[in-house]
Amino acid sequence: MDETTQSRQSKGAFAGWVGVGANLALFAVKLIAGLLTGAVSVTADAFNNLSDAAGSLVTLIGFRLSAQRADEEHPFGHGRMEYLAGLGVSLLILLVGVELARDAILQIIRPEQAALTVPAAVILLLAILAKAALSGFDRHWAKKLGSPALDAAAADAMGDVLATSAVLAGLALTPVFGPRVDGVLGLVVALLILRSGWTAAKGTISPLLGEPPDPSVVAEVESLILSHGEVLGVHDLIIHDYGPGRRMMSVHAEVPEDSSLAAIHRVIDHIERELKERFGLDAVIHMDPVGADGPQLRRLRALAEEAARELHPAATVHDLRCDGDDSMDLRFDVVIPYAAELTDEEIRAALTEKLKEKEPRCRPDIGVDRSYVL
Repeated sequence: MDETTQSRQSKGAFAGWVGVGANLALFAVKLIAGLLTGAVSVTADAFNNLSDAAGSLVTLIGFRLSAQRADEEHPFGHGRMEYLAGLGVSLLILLVGVELARDAILQIIRPEQAALTVPAAVILLLAILAKAALSGFDRHWAKKLGSPALDAAAADAMGDVLATSAVLAGLALTPVFGPRVDGVLGLVVALLILRSGWTAAKGTISPLLGEPPDPSVVAEVESLILSHGEVLGVHDLIIHDYGPGRRMMSVHAEVPEDSSLAAIHRVIDHIERELKERFGLDAVIHMDPVGADGPQLRRLRALAEEAARELHPAATVHDLRCDGDDSMDLRFDVVIPYAAELTDEEIRAALTEKLKEKEPRCRPDIGVDRSYVL
């Protein structure tokens, strides 16, 4: 385990243990408040904190598992275990939301009278402040460590602030509006918790399925590669996320076809090292040789780019080449956004038709790519 990974694991473990301790303490004091008031909603809120302690344990386990070294069975490491831990916490949030909604509906249908005592009110107010502080603590470390599990825990803690606030408000308003107000406010909060759980779940499911990288990172990566004069253009950039601190990328770099292969290879190796040092990316760069851009090729390039934009405004063309200065055998790849709901065959047919309208002698050979970045 390298120093950075070890440091990240220890900080994540610290945040996890704080969550376990805080939630167990809140469970104990809220259970006392529930016994003092006789309110089912307060007791349910106490057990909500007990489930949060379990969620913090899941986060701890996720940090420990994600920090394991790569092995024969998992050569890309175990970083995605942290996403799975975040998903586990999200499912706990959803479960608590369902349980609270059930209790709230029962309180509306068959209301039970409860009395708010001063000690119970003080306990609940302190619990609200403690949970708000814990949410801020988890959010800070989630941002610092880039942890989806801690981000989910922060969302859960803020949901608990709302839940306990509603419980307290319901008990305070019971003498005025009757015991059903406790159930109504509890149902509203349960729906808010369910929304928070769903949002947290989406935040962990998305990287597991595979999502496009941050556009600002893409721009910086492309800028770094193009800062080397030997590289004329880049395309087909893909970044795979195997968990925090473990990303791999591949990209095609266009280089002059008359360049020395050994010299260009040295440049590409240097770029790959730069990407690792600056962005932590394990990069593989494919070299695409590009020929001289004569008048005929420039004219056909303009026609191909115009035809691609007519098909979709965001479409781009790369790897365009001809067999000779007078050749009409045009080969190129077109990148079409997923928003264009066309099959590859439909795209080729449409572009071929548009090109032949502009230049009947053209014989296009078209490859279709989809963009992996936003």
